[in-house]
Amino acid sequence: MLPPSAAAPPPDASVLVVDDNEDVLTAIRLLLRDHVQTVHTATSPAALPTLLRETRYDCVLLDMNFSRDASTGREGLRWLENAHAIDPGAVVVMITGYGDVDLAVRAMKHGAADFVTKPWANARLLAAVGAAAQLRRQREASGAVAGPAPPASGPPRPAVPEGGVGELVGQSPAMRAVYETVRKVAPTDANVLILGENGTGKELVAEAVHRLSGRAAGPFVSVDLGAVPPSLFESELFGHAKGAFTGAAAGRAGRFEAAAGGTLFLDEIGNAGPTEQAKLLAALQRREVVRVGESAPRRVDVRVVSATNVPVYERVAEGAFRQDLLYRINTVELRLPPLRERGADLDLLADHFLARYAGAYGRAAAGFTDGARARLRQYGWPGNVRELQHTVERAVILAEGDRIADADLQFSAAPPSGDAGGQGGAALDTLDLEELERAAVRRALAKHGGNITHAADELGLTRKSLYRRIEKYGL
Repeated sequence: MLPPSAAAPPPDASVLVVDDNEDVLTAIRLLLRDHVQTVHTATSPAALPTLLRETRYDCVLLDMNFSRDASTGREGLRWLENAHAIDPGAVVVMITGYGDVDLAVRAMKHGAADFVTKPWANARLLAAVGAAAQLRRQREASGAVAGPAPPASGPPRPAVPEGGVGELVGQSPAMRAVYETVRKVAPTDANVLILGENGTGKELVAEAVHRLSGRAAGPFVSVDLGAVPPSLFESELFGHAKGAFTGAAAGRAGRFEAAAGGTLFLDEIGNAGPTEQAKLLAALQRREVVRVGESAPRRVDVRVVSATNVPVYERVAEGAFRQDLLYRINTVELRLPPLRERGADLDLLADHFLARYAGAYGRAAAGFTDGARARLRQYGWPGNVRELQHTVERAVILAEGDRIADADLQFSAAPPSGDAGGQGGAALDTLDLEELERAAVRRALAKHGGNITHAADELGLTRKSLYRRIEKYGL
């Protein structure tokens, strides 16, 4: 497996994604466009030979199961071997929607560098792509482009950047306290509860806890509990047996089993209903799960990190969240500050994203004007760091000079001061349906901190439909 401590993908990286699900391709393309220079996609592995002969890719993301061979992975393994036959230097990361660790291990024995499970944790997928690109470039630099990477003697302890952890950026007292807590809790197996508004970086903190732990060589498996329908909860979390219900053509491991030996990240746990809370509590207390359609329990060895943006203690007081479950998941509690409370971190983060996107898009943006800096500081940032990231990216794309100016900044909601420059929060003086739809999508994303599930619910759309509109309008 690629080292989980690998850096983010280099901005000039090229990635090929092969999956027969158009929605998967769209989601990965939207994620990677912020981080790499080139993303090519294909819905059929038959396109692999041509694409690999025409282009050198830093990373190939290859689905393990295609329509002809829905769950055994044989077709994916065959195309993995073909990819290496065509390009001996190819670094392939397999994608599987079945959470089958045994199948993923088989793929790695056949030469895959790593694997991710669907639905993936964004940080996990980015880490896999970054590590793949790093491995490809190391092999090319040494002249060793064929064969698997030499086995590691053991997972090295990831280095901690001075003043921070993982991908987190900031030097404010509030963030320094976060870093210190992460460093203390990560080496233990204690359950961690991360509290904070949408867009504050809860998943990045969970990833940092995993990478600095003794489980770093194991998988980091994420599940958004707010996006799992109650009818699928047990199947997604605990797995199911073949024939357990209509459509269960094969047995499948749940997220608990997929995270064995590693970390299970339960995102949006505050949105779990009473029935789901009871089932979670039982699994955490017993350290075992029972697949749907089976009766025998399966032992699971996972470290649990949870996160929520809801006031969970108020929900406990209201009787909407189980107090015994809260005690089980918050051995250590970690609160992430909103961006508006992080002082000078705003400038650090803005400069960080400016450098990232100037490099990714080949732009000459070298800084911000004083007016642009002032507007960034005046804005309330309801979407926190995630909103700042997208705001800076848009500015880099739109800017005409070598510095980001006031006019280049477009905000998703009106500033708290009432400054009309916020644009997105003001009423639009237009009846153009596309402009109205664009504004509605932008405001919903800002309101929910970029959470696709919640924004789609508010707009009355499916996640798939919202993804298509995000891509359509370049949001």
